[in-house]
Order: sequence, then C-alpha cells, then structure tokens
Amino acid sequence: MVNYNGNFIDQNNTDLSNRGFLFGDCVFDTLKVVNNNILYWEEHYLRLMSSIRILRMEIPDHFTPEFLEQQILKTNSKIDNNFSGRVRVSVFRSGGGFYSPKSSVPSYVIQSEISNEIFFKTKNKPFIVDLFKDYFVQPNLLSSLKTNNKILNVIGSIYASDNELDSCILLNENKDVVEFLNGNIFIVCGSVIKTPTLKSGCLNGIMRKKIIELINLNSILNIEEVKISPFELMSSDEIWLTNSICGITAVSDYRNKKFNNIIASQLTNLLNFDIKTC
Repeated sequence: MVNYNGNFIDQNNTDLSNRGFLFGDCVFDTLKVVNNNILYWEEHYLRLMSSIRILRMEIPDHFTPEFLEQQILKTNSKIDNNFSGRVRVSVFRSGGGFYSPKSSVPSYVIQSEISNEIFFKTKNKPFIVDLFKDYFVQPNLLSSLKTNNKILNVIGSIYASDNELDSCILLNENKDVVEFLNGNIFIVCGSVIKTPTLKSGCLNGIMRKKIIELINLNSILNIEEVKISPFELMSSDEIWLTNSICGITAVSDYRNKKFNNIIASQLTNLLNFDIKTC
C-alpha cells in the first residue's frame, strides 16, 4: 500500500516503487528530434548502452538501435506525424530489492515534448553566470553519466534563480572547472579552445563530442581537453554552455566581465548544417 499525498493507492497499481524513483537507479538521455529525425542517434544510443553496462544492468537482445528508435518515433507520432522537439529516454533497473537489486533487467520510459525551434540559434540576449561553490562534483566515472541523481544540479539551479543568474559553473573537489548545471563548458583563450577533460567528472556529452569533432575538422583554432582553473574564466574571450537541445549558448557576463560569441556563432552555423542534412 502507498500513501501518496494522503491518498491510499494499491502498490500493485502504481510504479512509485520503481528503482529509478527510490534509489536513482536509472540513466537517461535527452535527444533533439527534427522532422522525425533523431539528431546524432548513433552516438546517443552508444552512450546510453555504455551507461547501462557501467551500472551493471543487463542489456536485452531486443534493445537494438532500431528497436529503441522505433519506440521513440512511435511515441512522437502520438503528438505529431512530423514531430520536432525534445525526447527523454530513461532506463531504470526493473524489479524490487533494496540497495541490492533482485533483478538487473531494465525497463524504459520515453517522454516527448514538441518544440517549434528547429535550428540552433546564437542568442544575443544576456546570459549571466557565476560559480556554484556550495557543493562539488566528484571526479570519477559515475559523474560522467546522466543518472537520476541530479540533486546537485537542482540545488544549483535554485541558487542561480535566487541570484538572478541564467546558469552556474560547477567545480570538482579539486576546485577545477567541470561543467555548467545543464551542459558542458568550453572557453576560448586566444588561439586555443579548452574544455575540461572527462577525468574532471564532467558529463560525457554528445554535443561536447560533436563540437570537438567540428573544431578539428574545420581547423577552427586548436582544441585542448585539459584541467581548467576558475581563474582562467576571467582571462578567456568566450565561454560556452553546450548541450544537445540548445547547441551552443554563449555567456555574455561572468562576474564583472563581458564576453563575445564570434567563434560560438561560427560553430552554431556548422551544427545547423547537420540539421539541414537530416
């Protein structure tokens, strides 16, 4: 029996006891879909399967790229036959148990939300950020996964809202720059573009990977995956937040310094070429 806000529900008729809800025993991925085409689906699928393995879930034989893609498109078609928007695919461990699970077979949930924004945009409106230093990211493999344990990001987002910020930059326990609350971070310093190494604890982002590829393919400055000190933020020319939904969001203000978005705009145009060829 479950008491949900004063209403008693038969536990057999609810999924409130699933392990994703109770223990954060869940990974998820967020996809951008344009006209029924999932952007960078192969990369998202491989990351999702890798995350499932790291969490020691069993991958069923039918969890193929074709099967999951079909399920995503079926879900989207319930909203629009030519769907564009965002999709969240959550995979959690089925069955009961406490910390020790009784089963490692996964279940999945697909949630779709329509959007009219097809292309990535270079937004020229203010995007103001600062550091979040109340809690720190652990620099290990689990931090690079998109799991349901995002309480740090939730508290950080409340802090950002309370302080009239658009986002915050997270640090790890070594006080190195890791990422934004809702995406990876890149900085432009002269002729070099830098992003934290995965060993920092940053998310192994698909958009992060794509931007690194685009920089190398188009010889746009030099790219380095390195440790980044918070002091380097003030001396940089550009700071970007990147994720699969927004593409690249250029920071306008960090503390008392303003930043441009010249390189960010160039890369956004290249990302939009991928959408045009979907």
